[in-house]
Amino acid sequence: MLNDPRSHGLWEQTAPEPPATGPLEADAKADVVIVGGGFTGLSAALHLAEAGRRVIVLEGNEIGFGAAGRNVGLINAGMWVMPDDLPGELGEVHGERLLNLLGNGPQVVMELINRHGIACELERQGTLHCAVGKAGLKEITDRASQWQKRGAAVTLLSAAETAARVGSTAYSGALLDKRAGTLQPLAYVRGLAHAAVRAGAILHTSSRVVSSERAGSGWTVATAKASVTAEWVVVATDAYSTGPWESVRREQVHLPYFNLATPPLPAEVLASILPGREGVWDTKEILSSFRRDQAGRLVFGSVGALRRGGASIHRAWARRSLARLFLQIANVEFEWEWYGKIGMTDNALPRFHLFAPNVVGFSGYNGRGIAPGTVFGRTLAQHILGELGEADLPLPVSDIREPLFRGMKEAYYETGAQIAHFAGERF
Repeated sequence: MLNDPRSHGLWEQTAPEPPATGPLEADAKADVVIVGGGFTGLSAALHLAEAGRRVIVLEGNEIGFGAAGRNVGLINAGMWVMPDDLPGELGEVHGERLLNLLGNGPQVVMELINRHGIACELERQGTLHCAVGKAGLKEITDRASQWQKRGAAVTLLSAAETAARVGSTAYSGALLDKRAGTLQPLAYVRGLAHAAVRAGAILHTSSRVVSSERAGSGWTVATAKASVTAEWVVVATDAYSTGPWESVRREQVHLPYFNLATPPLPAEVLASILPGREGVWDTKEILSSFRRDQAGRLVFGSVGALRRGGASIHRAWARRSLARLFLQIANVEFEWEWYGKIGMTDNALPRFHLFAPNVVGFSGYNGRGIAPGTVFGRTLAQHILGELGEADLPLPVSDIREPLFRGMKEAYYETGAQIAHFAGERF
């Protein structure tokens, strides 16, 4: 995509082809028009089409262009905010409702993959949130306790147990979440697109929305060439929003995140690095993540953008960090590199917006796009179908609010990650 191998990297090379699509060329009518072809938009399209609704999806670029096609591929449960803190942030009803929904999110993803036969390198072995130092160990200990009292399938591992699963002694412990797993994210979102098309949804790519206006009891959403008139509009563009709902992008601070991938590693090396094939991320402020793909590559990522000098700095840091973690691949090179944007809200929680009557959307996934995007897409479908009223949704209606000094914060994150990695910040 974008004629740039750094936009989607390895995922674009190994994902199955998307369904054949093209721009919206003529005016059309639908029950629901969905703006955005990522996890949320395509999950909503699939569930609505399965219920018999006429659905048209308008994607400004290609299927999975945004975060859906660029991320690490960890199917995590919950959000960054500690479980016990959610009721304080959202109120008792919405806090516990969101915890339950997102705690079960990975299961929803895996069931969809099974039901629709989506080939996306799904691994069900869980994830490891690895603790760095005493502070990291306290964080995951608290998180484990709070999830366990809610009956979640999470286990606190000792340093020795963590070393056996990771293949490195760098960590003081880990939280094993058996609800979670990994997948190839672009393959998954393309699989959702195929499933939605089979169910009857119509997908248009290269169809950026430029305006939206009231049309009787419904809405007319226009691209440069044509328009769709529908009773409902789903806004599913999140951190990559432009046009009529650019405000969704402006209420989020963009945190750049990159991934690098090794060549397929020899079998004897793979036997000692993540032998259980869990996905990993750590507790550092400038966090790192790594996981294996099914070809045996190690995908390693961290905060930073591969531009403006960042590519060489982050690549060198990653090579040093992998050498410290895994001596057996101290001289490894990287075959692939790519990066994207994580949209961060000011309280690290997602938002539900009622932009206008029958114009709705969730946004602000804070680096947790796969499971939340999928379940929020289904939730929007249930709301439109009349199965969930506004009072039954997992989040209250939020007003758009732009964080202070957003541009300065984004520049700080990108530059700060470069400085930290250049200075040798470890792991």
